[in-house]
This record gives sequence, structure tokens and C-alpha cells, in this order.
Amino acid sequence: MDKRIASAEEAIANLRDGMTVLMGGFGLCGIPEKLIAAVRAKGTKDLTVVSNNAGVDGFGIGLLLQNRQVKKMISTYVGENKLFEQLVLSGELQVELNPQGTLAERLRAGGAGIPAFYTPTGYGTMVADGKETREFSGRPCVLEQALRGDFAFIKAWKGDRWGNVVYRKTARNFNPMMATAADYVIAEVEQLVEPGQLDPDQVHTPGIFINAIFQGAAYEKRIEKRTTR
Repeated sequence: MDKRIASAEEAIANLRDGMTVLMGGFGLCGIPEKLIAAVRAKGTKDLTVVSNNAGVDGFGIGLLLQNRQVKKMISTYVGENKLFEQLVLSGELQVELNPQGTLAERLRAGGAGIPAFYTPTGYGTMVADGKETREFSGRPCVLEQALRGDFAFIKAWKGDRWGNVVYRKTARNFNPMMATAADYVIAEVEQLVEPGQLDPDQVHTPGIFINAIFQGAAYEKRIEKRTTR
């Protein structure tokens, strides 16, 4: 039951070239900073990365793009990364853009064992190209396939050594469904507590979904666009 490991480096020991990695977070909030840094240092390449966004230049997934370690991005919003745009236009990076709700549901379906689902979102646009369509109650829909990964990198606020975790605010957007949709799930947390110190009613992802957990330190938590008055 004790799922604690010493470091991010130990956590990704079995990560190999060409694997698919789900990376939690919304913008730069709730991203697995330490695991991303460990992947960059390890040099694993040809990765398919599934994430709400592609980080920014010089931070988050942007670090892996700089190192040319990502072969394909499956994402929703990529507008904060100039390098991402350059790599796509030059043909160095493949991209599969999804409506945000569709990406969330593809991951949820992957975790629930549902192979595919119909959604009206994207019908009549490039998103629907090459996909099966069907009409329900007079409304045309697109068939979308579920998403799963070899690894999922999850960032949480608190966790215990059994793998139960609690997210904080916006970090709860994509991390929970990704934690259910991968073969091996690693959680990095800011605070690691003993079993019983988390209120069971407040646990967002139960430990049954987590394979390994470690405590990170000195998180940057950068802000994409700082607004002051």
C-alpha cells in the first residue's frame, strides 16, 4: 500500500521513447513541473503528449519542445507557445487539436472503459474530417474515440502514502480524469501526509488509481499572463 518513491527520476525509470504521456494541468496551473524536468533531463524522445495546452516558451511542456522530445501533441489550446507554432509549421511536430470538452470526455471515457462516444461539438468543422457522423434527435454528431496513455503525470496539492490525493482549485480541471486513463500513474504533491490526515470526503482521486507518489519542492507556479491594477 505504501506508494511513496524518492524522486521524479525514480518515477520515470520505465518511461521509454515513443510512449504516450498524459500531463495534467490547466494552462500553467497544476502542471507536473518536477516530472517534466525529469523527462527533459532523461532525454526520452518521440513522445506523444496529451495535455490541455502546450506550456509556454521555456516552461512546462515548452521545455520538452525546446529539446525536441515531443513527436505529437494532442491538445486544445496552444496559443501561448511560439516555438510550438514554429515546430508545427516546419513539420517537426504533429498536432491533433480537440475542443476542450471533447478532450476532457475522451480522457474520462478512456478511464471508464468506454471506447468511443458521439458529440455534436465539432460537427461541420475540420475536427470532424474523416470521422463517423450520426444524427440523434435531429442533431448531427461526431464519433470521438477514447484516450489512454502509457503514463499519466498528475500534480496535486496534498497526498498520502497510499496515493490518495487532493487537488487545489484550477488544478482540478484535467488532473482527475487523467489519473484514471493511463497504465501507470505518477502523482507529485506539494504536501505528503500520513494516512488518515486527509478527510475521506475531500479526496478527489483515490489511491487505487495512483501507482507512485512523491513530494516535490520549490514549485515555480508561473503565471501565464499577470494582470495587475
